[in-house]
Amino acid sequence: MRKIVLLLVCVVLAVPLFGQTTLNGAGATFPNPMYSKWFSEYHKVHSDVQVNYQPIGSGGGIRQVTAGTVDFGASDMPMTDKQLQDAKAKILNIPTVLGAVVPAYNIPVVIGEVKFTPDALAGIFLGKISKWNDKALASANPGVNLPDKEIIVVHRSDGSGTSFIWTDYLSKVSPEWKSQVGADTSVKWPVGMGGKGNEGVAGFIRQMSGSIGYVELIYAIQNKIPYGSVRNSAGVFVKASLESVTAAAASAPKMPADFRVSITNAPGKDAYPISSFTWLLIPAQSKDAAKGKILADFLNWMVTDGQSMTSPLAYAPLPENVAAKVKEAIKQVK
Repeated sequence: MRKIVLLLVCVVLAVPLFGQTTLNGAGATFPNPMYSKWFSEYHKVHSDVQVNYQPIGSGGGIRQVTAGTVDFGASDMPMTDKQLQDAKAKILNIPTVLGAVVPAYNIPVVIGEVKFTPDALAGIFLGKISKWNDKALASANPGVNLPDKEIIVVHRSDGSGTSFIWTDYLSKVSPEWKSQVGADTSVKWPVGMGGKGNEGVAGFIRQMSGSIGYVELIYAIQNKIPYGSVRNSAGVFVKASLESVTAAAASAPKMPADFRVSITNAPGKDAYPISSFTWLLIPAQSKDAAKGKILADFLNWMVTDGQSMTSPLAYAPLPENVAAKVKEAIKQVK
């Protein structure tokens, strides 16, 4: 009898496992805090669904979804025409939230915010501006006692959508950057040291006096790293915030049908110039029909309930017109 009871207990405990579905994804670190929250909250209302997400960088996410080794990918750079052609299945670029990449710095002697012009940021990352008290920085920051101290540049070492957003912006504001370096998830950096993921770059900036790097806004906030305002295309210095990122999306070019758009250096006096959508890379036809149905359900949840969770993590929700288009696109997921 004791054996029978033990057997029944094991069967009861095992029952939930048979109905468990695990989705595996990989990609961008830029939206990882948001995705971690979403996957956790979705699991609370769908206990039979577990989502495993590896924040390995946008380049890795694109490679894995292209190869079909994950159920979905994630990137802060929409896939190129060639990448879409090389994929084993049709891939949808589904925008999820908006975020900002900020110039984060560690200058202990400076109290208050440092302002950056486009020329100054390009000059720093080209290696042409090497001291914090360079006139290109000092002229934009009257009254700020910038030190005669070497600038240590920190960039990403991995294939990164955050790097794409940063280099896409620099390519738009600096002809020299565009011709010498260009925009991509991985570039040949003229100067600096590399950190893996937004976490790695943030860690180096915190540790190294005189450093500057670029990270997604939430990583600067969570790590208590100062970050500066950037002069936008209207000539106004704007600091990254939910409002300024939303303003960038509102004034940017019209959203194309496939959602592949860049909103860096957007027009408008209130727009933060280094803003971007981030995308989930979803196979339109899943290899497993059950997983395809779950992905579609998650995406519908994300574009409705999930959008209300963005603000506490310093992401901006999708504009209503974009969310409506996303709902239509989700109907393709099977």
